[in-house]
Amino acid sequence: MYAIIETGGKQVKVEVGSKIYVEKLDAEVGSTYTFDKVLLVSDKKATVGKPYVKGATVTAKVEKQGKESKILVFKYKSKANYRRKQGHRQPFTCLTIESINA
Repeated sequence: MYAIIETGGKQVKVEVGSKIYVEKLDAEVGSTYTFDKVLLVSDKKATVGKPYVKGATVTAKVEKQGKESKILVFKYKSKANYRRKQGHRQPFTCLTIESINA
C-alpha cells in the first residue's frame, strides 16, 4: 500500500516504514505528524482525490530536524569586476511513515 502526499509544495510517494526528507515542519523530534493532504491512495485499487482524498490521512513520526549540506551560489559577469559568493543550507525534517489511513 502506498500514498502520494503534498507537503512543502511538493508531492512525495510514501509507503509504511519508508523514511522521507521534506521541507522543515513545525514539529518536535519524537512526536507524530499527520498529513491530511493526500492526493492518491493505492492498495489493490487506486483512489484519486479531487484534489484530495476525503478522510485519508498519513501518520508519520518525526525522526530528526536538520540542515542539508551547503550549496554555493556564485554570480559572475565577465569584464565588469562583478563577483558575488553566497552559501545556503536548506532546513529539513526527517520522517518515518507509520500508517496510511484511507
